[in-house]
Amino acid sequence: MDRSLLAHLPVVLEVHRRQGFAAAANALGLSASAVSHAVQAVERALGEPLFTRTTRSVRLTASGEVFVAALGPALDEITEAVDHVGAQRGRVAGVLRLNVPRIALPIAITPMLRLLTARHPELIVEIATDEGLADIVAAGFDAGVRLGHTVAQDMVAVRLTPPLRIALVASPAYLQAHGEPATIADLARHRCIGYRFVSSGAVYDWDLKEHGKPVSVAVPGPVRVTDSLYAKELALLGEGIAYLFEPLVHDELRAGTLRQVLPRAGVEEPGLFLYFPQRAGQQAKLRALIEVAREVEAASRPGATAARAPVRTPR
Repeated sequence: MDRSLLAHLPVVLEVHRRQGFAAAANALGLSASAVSHAVQAVERALGEPLFTRTTRSVRLTASGEVFVAALGPALDEITEAVDHVGAQRGRVAGVLRLNVPRIALPIAITPMLRLLTARHPELIVEIATDEGLADIVAAGFDAGVRLGHTVAQDMVAVRLTPPLRIALVASPAYLQAHGEPATIADLARHRCIGYRFVSSGAVYDWDLKEHGKPVSVAVPGPVRVTDSLYAKELALLGEGIAYLFEPLVHDELRAGTLRQVLPRAGVEEPGLFLYFPQRAGQQAKLRALIEVAREVEAASRPGATAARAPVRTPR
């Protein structure tokens, strides 16, 4: 093989992961023409086209699928070898790509980010917010963050937060105008800010507790969102009752800009977890993130010591 092609192989992989030449160029800090040249050079050497290009999409050909399937793990092994040598010298560097939902940013990501970047100044952390359930391996992410029950069983998971309780909240102005629900059944007469799942497209029925038993409630309302932080913003504006994790509204409840309704109806979710493939945990940059994640999670527990939280797969 012509060794000059080696520098072009990560470009091919990035075009696949980003599903486009311009997006790959932006991610790699190259010009679009340089990315196109790199792909064409590899295609000429192989004698086969790797991508089918249209004005709207870039997709792998059959030959491209076979090539990328072998290329991805090979480049990952090279990256791990480089990271390992750097880690032996106490150096953590490179780009750490994370896929996270927006709700995780204030609850878990920001505290970790501040520690991680201060401790490892040569590391670049790239965060992509995503409300769906992305395939982090296929999309080229090092790790993702999700609620415990949505993490695939073949992934390693590290707890980031304690279990999270749900709070139903509304502004004082809304409650003054519409009254306060006394029972879960009363929600049928209120303006509730609903949710639609990005991945499945299904409308979410609120999971609540009634007399200690779980119930699923289809709520009415004029607005549905895919973003919890936007639901909070709408609630603050008096648009209705929002279904949110308590940590997201802690400050607003203390300040009185939001009020909790039906406090006994809130269920408890497993909490947020960092997750990644088993072999990825050997990378120095991911080990550094895990170390920080354990410290932040341990510090968030009531009365917790500095003991490290265990790595586990959530059930």
